[in-house]
Amino acid sequence: MDAPERERYGPEARPLPFERGTDGPRVVLVGVDGSRTSLRAASYAAGLARRQGSGLVVVFVSSPAPYAGIMSGVVAGAVQQTHDELAAELREECRRGAEELGLPVTFLCRRGDAYAELCKAADEHRADLVVVGSSEQAGHKLVGSVATRLVRTGRWPVVVVP
Repeated sequence: MDAPERERYGPEARPLPFERGTDGPRVVLVGVDGSRTSLRAASYAAGLARRQGSGLVVVFVSSPAPYAGIMSGVVAGAVQQTHDELAAELREECRRGAEELGLPVTFLCRRGDAYAELCKAADEHRADLVVVGSSEQAGHKLVGSVATRLVRTGRWPVVVVP
């Protein structure tokens, strides 16, 4: 069963004219992948959005493994099942949080490169702020993490949560 790419929870967002940089963020976008730091980033973003009266856009990006092309059908099916289960858990947590906090939340489920998908979602939703968790992978200190790439892009303020 394929889940819809976009789901909305909580109250309707206040329709306000778009003007970047006025009176705090109106749309806070957070990237999640199920890691500890991304869940902390989601909590931070939800609290900020609630205090500012902003909408929250939660983006779950599943990045295919570099070796995905050589996986057997059984392994590929297991990877897809894991992706679907994590997306369902995150979706339910967003729905629950939206109800508890009275916060307008949009949940997006995307596949592909995390950096590219977060940039695309931030542009689509006119994000005033992007929040991500810091990378826990050792290789990112040499190659660069999604957070570093977002900061270097310089199109939005970026908060990196440890």
